[in-house]
Amino acid sequence: MKRVSLLLFTFFIYGCQAQPNPDDVVLQDEVVNYTFETVADGIAIPWGMAWLPDGSMLVTEKSGVLYHLKNGTKTEVKNVPEVYIRGQGGLLDIVLHPDYAKNGWIYITYASTEGEGEGGNTKLIRAKLENESLVQIESLYKCEGNTTKGQHFGSRIVFDNEGYLYFSAGERGAEFVNPQDITRDNGKIYRLNDDGSIPSDNPFVGKTGAKEAIFTYGNRNPQGLAKNPSTGAIWEIEHGPKGGDEINIVKKGANYGWPIVTYGIDYDGTSISDKTQKPGITDPIYYWVPSIATCGMTFVTGDRYPQWRGHLLVGSLKFQYLELVKLDGDKIIGRQKIATDIGRLRNVAQGPDGYVYLGVEGKGILKIIPN
Repeated sequence: MKRVSLLLFTFFIYGCQAQPNPDDVVLQDEVVNYTFETVADGIAIPWGMAWLPDGSMLVTEKSGVLYHLKNGTKTEVKNVPEVYIRGQGGLLDIVLHPDYAKNGWIYITYASTEGEGEGGNTKLIRAKLENESLVQIESLYKCEGNTTKGQHFGSRIVFDNEGYLYFSAGERGAEFVNPQDITRDNGKIYRLNDDGSIPSDNPFVGKTGAKEAIFTYGNRNPQGLAKNPSTGAIWEIEHGPKGGDEINIVKKGANYGWPIVTYGIDYDGTSISDKTQKPGITDPIYYWVPSIATCGMTFVTGDRYPQWRGHLLVGSLKFQYLELVKLDGDKIIGRQKIATDIGRLRNVAQGPDGYVYLGVEGKGILKIIPN
């Protein structure tokens, strides 16, 4: 009887969510009330952006270069670990510890050849910056199962209000088995303590063979993680296939369904799954059909952009614009194009100065200046 009750409860929590419908949310055209300022050019594929206490910026470039942008100069940081560069793999995200001013820790994800097998997979490290060089480098987590495939490394990093670190790793292309198997890496969002140890309350701690760092699974290729400043919840965006990019709210132990549930089809037009919902699967709060190829996300706070405040900005690789996703709590109520035809957006972030910064392929780092 207890087992039946538990199953019914699980179905109620995960199987009876209202199905989001993108047709109900019309994409509005751009209203141009801003200009762009080039902060740094000559960065082919900028990926991660982080600000030091002095206002200078660290920017990762997929080719393996870490730049320090300060007072109009662009310096290459030395002693960056060797990066596996293939397809979407390279030097990926970067964030500072929430207490960086006291401990100096910087967290970085990148594609690494470390471990067994040819090719590479997503790795997380932390290090400190001294004299424009990374020092005290510590390995925190390396996804196992290297492959020479060039798809879907992820990756983003974010801290929550309790000081836990979350990072994402894509499912590595057509490896459909990875996302649903908690004994395997990839297609997951991980949660760690700031030193790389595994929190004792992670959902799969003590499960036989499980990767205990896993916090969520059934993810495809998460390339956006951000903390909602109003609720403290971690939000995630991920690539669908041909259709079905998603916005998810990260929940402990949740299965987001890939590839057994999807709103998209394969790139060759064939079906991946005939299911868009299933008991035990957590629905996205929104999905895009067609896909916009999401990459990078940030919540807008402060007074620089009054009409954007409280809403979400998401980059589009495919359609080359920034999208303002309008929110009412956790509900998506509107969409608007920003920065139309700006180029392939790899990241969007709000800096400590309140301005929104864009990482654009072939252009570098741009700042949006409101009129």
